[in-house]
Amino acid sequence: QVQLVESGGGLVQAGGSLTLSCAASGSRYNFESMGWYRQAPGKQRELVAAITSLGRTNYADSVKGRFTISRDNAKNTVYLQMNSLKPEDTAVYYCNAANIFNYWGQGTQVTVSS
Repeated sequence: QVQLVESGGGLVQAGGSLTLSCAASGSRYNFESMGWYRQAPGKQRELVAAITSLGRTNYADSVKGRFTISRDNAKNTVYLQMNSLKPEDTAVYYCNAANIFNYWGQGTQVTVSS
């Protein structure tokens, strides 16, 4: 049974920083892609950032230059360093890991106050 365990969400003031972590376990296969999505109230879930097993990254335009995604393949863990946070970054952040299947974490709340 694959499990994605997220940590690091919370409440921060605008301009502050948070780091999210997601540890994946239980898969027989390596995860080709790991990443983070977010969903704000009343909005669709959207890609924030993703990273392949070879380190290729992809970011939403709204977070470029502020967020950095990284991963530790040996630990099957993906990180999201979020700097210069804005109130519009407030959302539930979901970890995603994909190989031949697609897996999701339970979500962690990030709230940025103005």
